[in-house]
Amino acid sequence: MNQSIENPQIFGAAPAVARPVRPLLQAMWRGFCGRCPHCGEGKLFRAFVKPVDACAVCGEEFHHQRADDLPAYLTIFVVGHIVVGAFMGVETAVDIPLWAHMAIWGPVTVILSLLFLQPLKGATIGLQWAYYMHGFGGEEDHV
Repeated sequence: MNQSIENPQIFGAAPAVARPVRPLLQAMWRGFCGRCPHCGEGKLFRAFVKPVDACAVCGEEFHHQRADDLPAYLTIFVVGHIVVGAFMGVETAVDIPLWAHMAIWGPVTVILSLLFLQPLKGATIGLQWAYYMHGFGGEEDHV
């Protein structure tokens, strides 16, 4: 069976036109920085975690992105590791009372969460764009 590179056949599916590869890390970095994953110039967010409907520079549409809960999960994962590691390090090095730990680590957790949420949502949108997910490939999702 002779298959061309432009029209690969995967698992017996109908031949499809190959899409150009989009740079994953570049797209995620641009999203992390709050820029359009396609051109890197336009703003990705119009509010704290509300993406623009389309890039003002290149016109890439973002209204169909579906980051859902992944940015929140990633934020909890990253901030949790930072805060627990720092807490354990401080607890090992210095003997301070419980109220002081609460006064330190509560605000640190909230501040880090607010700092990481938007960049991680941008990186998630960049990941979706690079992999042609959720409408970024021109077709709608099938439920």
